[in-house]
Amino acid sequence: MKHLLKMLDLSREDIIDILNFADQLKYELKNGIKHDILAGKSLGMIFQKASTRTRVSFEVGMYQLGGQALFLSNRDLQIGRGEPIEDTARVLSRYLDGIMIRTFDQSEVETLAEVGSIPVINGLTDFSHPCQVLADLMTIREIKGTLQGLKMCFVGDGNNMMNSLIVGGLKVGMSVSVACPQGYEPDASVIEFASGTEEFNMLRDPMTAVKDADVVITDVWASMGQEQEQAERQQAFKGYQINDELMENAASDAIVLHCLPAHRGEEITASVFEKHASSIFEEAENRLHAQKAVMAKLMR
Repeated sequence: MKHLLKMLDLSREDIIDILNFADQLKYELKNGIKHDILAGKSLGMIFQKASTRTRVSFEVGMYQLGGQALFLSNRDLQIGRGEPIEDTARVLSRYLDGIMIRTFDQSEVETLAEVGSIPVINGLTDFSHPCQVLADLMTIREIKGTLQGLKMCFVGDGNNMMNSLIVGGLKVGMSVSVACPQGYEPDASVIEFASGTEEFNMLRDPMTAVKDADVVITDVWASMGQEQEQAERQQAFKGYQINDELMENAASDAIVLHCLPAHRGEEITASVFEKHASSIFEEAENRLHAQKAVMAKLMR
């Protein structure tokens, strides 16, 4: 593994290896064991989308591993004034030991990796959110004790989270069902990947999709850059809310995850969110540990 660009690039062995290392790093952090795995290393963090969890978890993670992180917004880089991504990749490769980028277009991440000479980590694009899904899988395994054979259900938009969860879930031996309205399906490349297995179902009816699910996941209906579609999406996603009635159809011990930020009263009710807050915020914490594992594997 040279980069972390999207879940489609990872093998089952890659994913499990990252999760095992993340578990180790989490345990050692909780027990006061410090690391200098990335001593003297620098990570450049390019942000073209706002962030809470991504920025803080990567910056703190680099510090805990003995390295340093540099926050680079559009205002800080010439890329915001039209410098080609290829030139940015060449320059940053001469200064840094790794790049994390959070942006809109997946092709920017792919180009950085292709042209640059250092590891590139996808912190989020409109297509993929691999760091979040690694944290999700880590959380599910912590709580359930396994991934193999569990049923995961995602209800909502066919966005970067649905794309990445379908791929990640299937690769680690889960069955995956998704429920989304017409016109809001996951990416065609993800459907093509998943269509070869009986463990994937794409449905319109959330109640059917969530039947006996061990893990129920959702995300906001309008992601960053889609704010102008908010009213249209609220209409389209009526009936796709994670609420008490829907959860009654899931397994009795089902957990709920949400990558945050959550819009209570839209994609999830406040009561369901608070009932499952412990797993949701464990999931948020695990961004730190999963990303530390990724950085250590790629940059040391």
